[in-house]
Amino acid sequence: MGTAEETAGGEAQAWGEVTPDAARRLLIAAVEAFAERGYHATTTRDIAGRAGMSPAALYIHYKTKEELLHRISRIGHQKALEILQTASRREGTARERLADAVGSFVRWHAGGRTTARVVQYELDSLGPDARAEILALRRQCDAEVQGIIEDGVTAGEFDVLDVKGTTLAVLSLCIDVARWFNVDGPWTPDEVGTLYADLVLRMVGEK
Repeated sequence: MGTAEETAGGEAQAWGEVTPDAARRLLIAAVEAFAERGYHATTTRDIAGRAGMSPAALYIHYKTKEELLHRISRIGHQKALEILQTASRREGTARERLADAVGSFVRWHAGGRTTARVVQYELDSLGPDARAEILALRRQCDAEVQGIIEDGVTAGEFDVLDVKGTTLAVLSLCIDVARWFNVDGPWTPDEVGTLYADLVLRMVGEK
């Protein structure tokens, strides 16, 4: 399944805010190209060709290739933050909220793995200002998960010696799903989400 198919539903609904249609087609084409070839090996001609448009048409909507990557990264990180905030702020125990956060976050990375690979692994291709904006969003994501773990420690639900280090380990575990998940493999996104939620609860030493 390609990015265009992924974007037909689920995680891909994030692209619904990209208008007009030509701008959205170019963005989807950029995601496919960046995931397949890497940011630096992709040209604007590659992106325009995938979108069925001329190279000149791309510049009507995006001034540079980096602007495309920046927009992809911003939308992707905003969606990731929304997923974690929803889980973090729901009612329930820290255990329930952490399981929800991890399961949802993993399903997003598996179900939209092509997009997620670009969002998570092309950060260093951004210029200083754009990178700083995305790093700020990442810190917010970190804070949501760290807050749940801290709540669990305070409530006596979790046995964690290093909350910050554990937060890093949990997020790294979830994000790496985008690197290896295969839609033709033995697991569905839901199954991987359930598996990882269970693994993380074991990691925090749930009581």
